[in-house]
Amino acid sequence: MNYSGNPKKLALQITLIVVILISILDLLSWYFFNYLGGWVVLINIGIAAPLIYYVLYQVIGKFIYNKIRVIYKNIHSMKLGKKPIANFIEKPDVIESVNRDVMEWAENQEQEISQLRTNAKFRREFIGNLSHELKTPIFNIQGYVLTLLDGGLEDKKINRKYLERTAKSIDRIIAMVKDLDEISALESGAFKVNLNRMNLEEMAEEMIEFFEVKADSKGIKLFISNKHNLAVEVMADRDKIRQVFTNLIGNSINYMTDRKNPFIKISFFDMHDNILVEVTDNGVGIHEKNLPRVFERFYRVDKARSLSQGGTGLGLSIVKHIIDAHNQTINVRSTVGVGTTFGFTLKKADG
Repeated sequence: MNYSGNPKKLALQITLIVVILISILDLLSWYFFNYLGGWVVLINIGIAAPLIYYVLYQVIGKFIYNKIRVIYKNIHSMKLGKKPIANFIEKPDVIESVNRDVMEWAENQEQEISQLRTNAKFRREFIGNLSHELKTPIFNIQGYVLTLLDGGLEDKKINRKYLERTAKSIDRIIAMVKDLDEISALESGAFKVNLNRMNLEEMAEEMIEFFEVKADSKGIKLFISNKHNLAVEVMADRDKIRQVFTNLIGNSINYMTDRKNPFIKISFFDMHDNILVEVTDNGVGIHEKNLPRVFERFYRVDKARSLSQGGTGLGLSIVKHIIDAHNQTINVRSTVGVGTTFGFTLKKADG
């Protein structure tokens, strides 16, 4: 027999079994010993059955109620009244319902614990990285000031040299604080994208002109690969997309090592409702194991080279937040020794 988890059905099933057993015993007693008779069976059914059912229902209901109250008090961490649970145990299969709720609670707890561990690890890394990034310019400033106080202040050449270095370190701290403020605004939702119609090709040409001198100084060819091949009108925040281009192209230039025929190209691709923009270089590339973390705050693939190039370590994180704020996607693919491509999408402008 399939025993239901509902108290009423369970009590009814047990009552039927008990009544049948008693009836069989009564009939056997009457048949073999001529003791009692068929009227006793009718009494059992008419009087004993309801009484047995009532007692069993009360006992089983109370037992299940007490167990469920403890379970739900633990898994929901709240005080439950009698009425909600009393209503709950009348469900068609209360045991299965409780089992399902407990399994769901356990799964949620496991996911929550896993997320808390991930957040704790991220928090530790973030604090460690922030401390490291701030420590370098602060210690530099301290060293420059102490040098000046130890006698360098009277020497005009040393005076100016160390004051300029101090100013540079202060600028780095200010840039870092500004970037952190921007990320905070992007993450909190305080920043709202100002969508306007804009031409990506014109923006790319503007960025090529902006970086022309810096790229030429390193012998880097900077160009648009498929110029005038398609309409690249999109709806986007012009200032923020300029910042995306600035960070991506700037990174490619900064980390370009001695390469034969170094280049950085900007490409546009029609993706139905979106335009895919790719910034590709033939630089050193990024190891596959580092690719999932390149958009994390302060994450540097090569810390020594990154620090020597300056920057705050927040550029790519800001880029990702800007694209996310446009409800679009950004990705990276790279091969060590071959180069890196950053690609992001923007929604096409109507018409």
